[in-house]
Amino acid sequence: MNSTGQPLLPFVPDASSHGRPYPEPQSSNASIGISPAPAQPASAAPRVRRRNRMITSCLECRRRKLKCDKSHPCANCTKNSRDCVFLAPALDTASQIKLTEIKEKMGSLERVLEQDVARKGDRQRSWKADPEGEQIDFAPEPEDEKYLEPTPLAVSDAVYDDEADDDLADLGFAMGRMRLSDRIGGFFRPKMADEMTASLNDENGDRHPCSQKSLSPEQPIPHFIPKSTHIKFLAPGPTYIAPSSSFFFSSGQSSVSLIDFLPSRLIAARLLEQYWLAVHPLCRTVHRPSFERRYSAFWADVETGIEPPGSLQAIVFAALFSGVVSMSDNAVLMEFGTTKKDLVDNFQMGTETALGRANVIRTTKVETLQALVMYMIPLCRGEISRSHSALVGTALRIAECMGLHRDGTEYGFGPIETHVRRLIWYQICFLDIRTCESQGPRPHIRADEFTTQFPLNVNDEDLENLNPPTTSASRWTDMTLSLIRMEGNEMFRVIWVDRPLLEKKKISLTAMLGKIENFRKTMKDKYLSFVDDSIPVQHLGRQVCEIMYLRMHIMVLHRYHNSVAFQIPDRLRQIIISSGTEIMERGIQIETAPALSPWAWYSSAIQQYHTALLLLMEIFANPHRREADRIWRCLDYVFEIPRHIQKDQKGRWVMTEIRDKMGIYIASRKVMAPSSMLERIGNRSPGATSGTETSPTPSVGKLSQSSAEFTHGNTHATSQATPGPAVGHRQGPMTMTGAQPPVAMPMPAPPVQPDIDWHEWDKLFPLDVHTNYLTAT
Repeated sequence: MNSTGQPLLPFVPDASSHGRPYPEPQSSNASIGISPAPAQPASAAPRVRRRNRMITSCLECRRRKLKCDKSHPCANCTKNSRDCVFLAPALDTASQIKLTEIKEKMGSLERVLEQDVARKGDRQRSWKADPEGEQIDFAPEPEDEKYLEPTPLAVSDAVYDDEADDDLADLGFAMGRMRLSDRIGGFFRPKMADEMTASLNDENGDRHPCSQKSLSPEQPIPHFIPKSTHIKFLAPGPTYIAPSSSFFFSSGQSSVSLIDFLPSRLIAARLLEQYWLAVHPLCRTVHRPSFERRYSAFWADVETGIEPPGSLQAIVFAALFSGVVSMSDNAVLMEFGTTKKDLVDNFQMGTETALGRANVIRTTKVETLQALVMYMIPLCRGEISRSHSALVGTALRIAECMGLHRDGTEYGFGPIETHVRRLIWYQICFLDIRTCESQGPRPHIRADEFTTQFPLNVNDEDLENLNPPTTSASRWTDMTLSLIRMEGNEMFRVIWVDRPLLEKKKISLTAMLGKIENFRKTMKDKYLSFVDDSIPVQHLGRQVCEIMYLRMHIMVLHRYHNSVAFQIPDRLRQIIISSGTEIMERGIQIETAPALSPWAWYSSAIQQYHTALLLLMEIFANPHRREADRIWRCLDYVFEIPRHIQKDQKGRWVMTEIRDKMGIYIASRKVMAPSSMLERIGNRSPGATSGTETSPTPSVGKLSQSSAEFTHGNTHATSQATPGPAVGHRQGPMTMTGAQPPVAMPMPAPPVQPDIDWHEWDKLFPLDVHTNYLTAT
């Protein structure tokens, strides 16, 4: 009931929700009760709470205030010959969450208005309109976060000199099982080699953070790698598959015969079986019963001497191509008597030839676009070049021209056609994020520019029933694993959009982490609650879901790992360490567990071990972390560290290898750094370690370390203020209040820092798990 005594009627969400299962609040989080406003005194008005009451009586009985017996029609309406009208049934889960979000936002706005009236002119912050039309979420800044800002050594856009060697692959270099380039974690890092040099320059044996060392561009980077080995570590890895552009520019007529690439029906059946086992559960793009009918029609045409349609050829070859890629080298050699490379080349050429015949570049057939997406899935995994990114951009434009960014129900498509269109669209959404992470600069698809809903969580056979389902099932189905990846990928898109807002102070760090925690709870209730870990594919679903959730912590926090003026609070650092370690452990399990071996081929598309570099720098600076043994087990696997290297030398060996290889790669690519970055890293003489002006270090900064992969302190502030205590200097536990702010910090502009409400933080990350103390006990 509202303040006027009228009942609150249910809110029906419009198409803009896209069927998303989790809210995206701007200044509050509905399910966990996070508020960006500061704690209010006892005299402040209590928070407005609203309920979602189920309305079960008919409208006539409610209007006349009569007791309704809930029958259809009810007794009162039957007796008085009235129209008995009931409200629609209960809203589905997504609508209920949307309703809760709207009501919580209403309560938040009411509370903000009350606070604004109470504070009048003496409040320090206010709500104001942003010139870009975005809502600005202001929250009080804790003193221990006042000067925390992201590293300036990581930017979004990359620039190269015109003299760069285009013959060199833009894949970076291999370091064990990891592939590194000038873009890591979605950010361009042109001075990575200099950062690594600064971390290794510890002649006195102490490990100061990068902010205390010179990153002067005049410092030479030693290269100890013989030139004869340059090509080897810069060459593409065994999983790299380069796309061809020939089918884009073909006229649709080709002298090459289909028989040149088509295997026997027996071999094709084995490859299709492999596709259903290893590819279809993870990267669902087809409706299996419909595809199997089309596959039978394909072979019927072949056996009668009729050439199948181009779109049908393309989708069949794309499925066989994916099946081959998902097999191991030994399995291909044992079953088919040939190398995997030869078989992959054969089916790749066959798929590209069929796509050219189907006129993919100007097609209006969903089946042709479906084949193109199926062809790109095995290409866009671990090693992604700019050609992959351009191919994904082409597929996106074709899909939008065909209207796949609009839900099929808006055009009256049947359940199967709608389902297939949704599958194709969300696979393109994944490819957009994946290529953006590797090649940048940012996702092309925006959440407010499409209305396509998530596919229903149902089995493929259910859609062929006389009464096909219209809502998702609350159980594990054929679609569940793919849905977990689709929904996690869309949460990645939210973070990509929110990260610039965080740096501009238009959203608080607490609100962003609240979104992530709310996503975790939603996914746990929606999918993980009925996972049976004794079934391999369901156990894989749990691992994928947890990895995606943990990666979100790294995506938000990694640029704050080393602040310029303040060290990152240990509770934030602990989130990075624990999440990063668990990401690697779960990723290694997917690659090595025998029960998960059918899907190990796709592990590099789920995570790329880049977090290993972050943890390497952490353990190098502080070797006595209590997670040290877990971290080193992962690092040994990822970097393939030789066994003869002593443990205390492992970190320096790996960092030196990465530094030297990165220096060679960046020099070969003619990478250019922004002028503002050069000014920051070149404003101090080599060997300088501190400035003359000092400022107190807050109690939260207990340990100081560098980060090579994601964040680094810069030298902008070191010429003005002495950084925090060196490694090994420990202070008391972090306090919530009473931290002394720095004095006389002549910074040109207020630094950017995230806002953290520690009271709400304790609700998200309990103290017994995410403690302040990071060193071994």
